[in-house]
Amino acid sequence: MTHSEEFYNRAKTIFPGGVSSPVRAFGAVGGVPPFIRSAKGCLLTDVDGNEYIDYVLSYGPHILGHGDPDVLDRLHAAIDRGISFGAPSEEELQLGEIIVSALPSVDRLRFVNSGTEATMSAIRLARGVTGRSKILKFEGAYHGHADSLLVKAGSGGATFGVPSSAGVPPEIARETLTLPYNDTEALKTLFSSEGDKIACAIIEPVSGNMGVVLPDDEFLRELRRLTEKYGALLIADEIMTGFRQTYGGAQILFSMEPDITTLGKIIGGGLPVGAYGASAKIMSQISPEGPVYQAGTLSGNSASMAAGLATIQKLKTPALYSQLEEQGRKLSQGLKEIISRLSLPATVNRMGSMMTVFFTPDPVTDWTSAARSDTALFRVFFHESLKQGVYLPPSQFEAFFLSTRHDDEVIRISIEKMSRALIACRNWIDQGRPEYNP
Repeated sequence: MTHSEEFYNRAKTIFPGGVSSPVRAFGAVGGVPPFIRSAKGCLLTDVDGNEYIDYVLSYGPHILGHGDPDVLDRLHAAIDRGISFGAPSEEELQLGEIIVSALPSVDRLRFVNSGTEATMSAIRLARGVTGRSKILKFEGAYHGHADSLLVKAGSGGATFGVPSSAGVPPEIARETLTLPYNDTEALKTLFSSEGDKIACAIIEPVSGNMGVVLPDDEFLRELRRLTEKYGALLIADEIMTGFRQTYGGAQILFSMEPDITTLGKIIGGGLPVGAYGASAKIMSQISPEGPVYQAGTLSGNSASMAAGLATIQKLKTPALYSQLEEQGRKLSQGLKEIISRLSLPATVNRMGSMMTVFFTPDPVTDWTSAARSDTALFRVFFHESLKQGVYLPPSQFEAFFLSTRHDDEVIRISIEKMSRALIACRNWIDQGRPEYNP
């Protein structure tokens, strides 16, 4: 028995599923998750001494890689002064000023402790500002585990919310409307009938929670036009994309002008963080200035602020984003060539340093097309990659992330290792898809 197997068996006796967040249990792919002992640069080492090239990066925050020396120096200095104070700090002010200067749509912001807190608070703010209760989200999008966001989407046009988790009251779910991502006509139909009841629409400018799916420009323009026309607020969920594709957010790349922006992941440098921001007028509605209440004991804690500040300051160098774009291009192109050579039913979606290999031969533009992916084939690819020493997200519907530490040699080795995994996928298909035991 490996140490990971031993620890996982112990963990299952005290944590639901043996983990503190569901996807870590490998439920979608089977097998035992490796317990990680350490990380450095773009490499992970597990408790059994196995080393992996990391394309999870804690699901996005470590854009500079694990253990960046400048981030660690800033973090250590902050911790020496105290971990959290329950009071304002200089790092909190400095990080806030940098974020506001980087995002033209944000005049003021509020730090929180997670992405879920950020989206939950942004929706409460939108409801408080508009006096309306309904919200619009898009099929396949995950914006955190707040009750009103854990709602199944229907196929086709607008679908009134149905809870996708036990514990979510149907009356709360009914306040959430869902539409297919990238469906402009469905947007028009919904707003013509429900527009004056909608407090806000929340969207990832680049979807990362059904795998990486890029937005259609007309779809984003129409969403902005309709929310303005009917007095609804537009929330850009940039928890994943904030400071990932460019300095600031994906909203800059797509000339998107949201009313409220949510952030997380990268702005904490790997520590727990979230934030939401908007114009001064909208943010004036937040307590203690306004009637919309939101608070948090560890919000703006000095450790997270210091790590985030060091990270964002380094990202001011444009060359880093050019490097990330080039390495992402090389990896995706290398995988596409192997997929084509092996005649595998797969397609690769990428935006900068985020990408997903979907095991479907057709283009993926929304949740319906993503859901056609062969998840059994992904399971083979995932475990064969893991055996080769490549750590990927353990779900077909998650994004791969690259860091500045994924250099040319790492990309070359990654393509070589994943090519072996893809060959194993081809062999598995040719053998008639026998039962696969990782």
